[in-house]
Amino acid sequence: MVKSSIPMSKGLEPYISPLVASSRRYYGFIAVLLAIIGVGIYAYAIQLTEGLVVTGMRSRVTWGVYITNFVFFIGISHAGTLISAILRVTNAEWRRPITRLAETITVLALLFGALQIIFDLGRPDRILNLFLYGRLESPLIWDLISITTYLTGSLLYLYLPLIPDIAELKDRLWKASPVKYWFATKLSVGWRGTEAQRARLEKAIKIMAIIIIPVAVSVHTVVSWVFAMTLRPGWHSTIFGPYFVVGAIYTGIATIIMSMAVFRKVYKLEAYLTVQHFKYLGYMLLTLNLAYIYFTISEYLTSYYGGKHEEVILLNSLFSGNYAPEFWTFVVTGLLIPAFIIGIPRTRTILGITAAATLANIGMWYKRFVIIVPALARPSMPGGEWSVYMPTWVELSITAASIAGFILIFTLFSKTFPIISMWEVREGLEKLMTVGVLEESSNNSGEVANTRASSITSRQLGDPS
Repeated sequence: MVKSSIPMSKGLEPYISPLVASSRRYYGFIAVLLAIIGVGIYAYAIQLTEGLVVTGMRSRVTWGVYITNFVFFIGISHAGTLISAILRVTNAEWRRPITRLAETITVLALLFGALQIIFDLGRPDRILNLFLYGRLESPLIWDLISITTYLTGSLLYLYLPLIPDIAELKDRLWKASPVKYWFATKLSVGWRGTEAQRARLEKAIKIMAIIIIPVAVSVHTVVSWVFAMTLRPGWHSTIFGPYFVVGAIYTGIATIIMSMAVFRKVYKLEAYLTVQHFKYLGYMLLTLNLAYIYFTISEYLTSYYGGKHEEVILLNSLFSGNYAPEFWTFVVTGLLIPAFIIGIPRTRTILGITAAATLANIGMWYKRFVIIVPALARPSMPGGEWSVYMPTWVELSITAASIAGFILIFTLFSKTFPIISMWEVREGLEKLMTVGVLEESSNNSGEVANTRASSITSRQLGDPS
């Protein structure tokens, strides 16, 4: 059996080099993100001082952009569930370079999703009342419990696969810094890479993968129940649970693809995040796209065919009324264009799949908006007028700051820990070596052996070349 301490070839260095070197462009990028976050903090300070009157929300439209962001962020958190947990359980070998990306997105999306609830409160100090006086009969309490459970499990699920990499980097990179070395020593929990430790780690990861899948599905199901458990037209639907879960996985895959494209380009990870990875995820994105189209048609067709007055008024506002621009932006940008891009072989390239994923996320944000706002703005009495909701600069600034904060922490994480799991990639290489795929490399010179190892690693990770 080959030990885990295989010497790293040149092909493995790209996910180490970002940890030790930073360019001026990197610091400029961080400065831009911090500036956006600063504007958002200023906007939130105004909101805290003057109240929600500085937003577009009023007595009838009590939920707007913040709750839209909440549902959106919780949705993309399903990236870790589908890509990492399900692919681990099914032993899909091509998952190895993208599991950490997925797991990191999950944790960050949950954190920033939870923040949106704070932003939506006029008195955020009263958030403690949820814990002190919350009633289990309320879907809001179900939401709180499920998201807290999911975040705890996702943090553990992110940490466990980090242990071997932290132990290696502790001695390779962080010896010169006593503080970093101390933290790394604590986080690596005495990892030495023995067979017994590896067996226990893999068993723990497998158990967490099995546990986290139903927890993640329950989270977005409960989020949907916050709406579906009310009797409000447009929300009271029995298919909202699976409808929301499919949409969440759809946006989760799209976010993974977008992040892969960025890190592949910036960190020069072309040998590990290959064309085949994008195609596999593109096929998944297309499958979820078609499933979401099915649920969308089913939801709107049954509501419209039933002819209930309140439902018809709401649907008319989406199809041809006040909210038609947002609705058709969702349909065209979020569903139709991505389906055609990925469905046509000529455009099924890295650029095309990334563009489809970007459009899918934009469209799905608008979908969450047209689920939430029109149902609240609808007149409550026959002949009544529609409420008008228009997000203000305060809401838009806080939203931009949330996105910038997500990107900032993601970037800092990638500069602290390898964004590709070193030990998992190496383990995949070991499996090939045990079946004799690399036998010829032992008869070659070191340079040729390294080249051969790199090429085989690329093929093991999904590159057909």
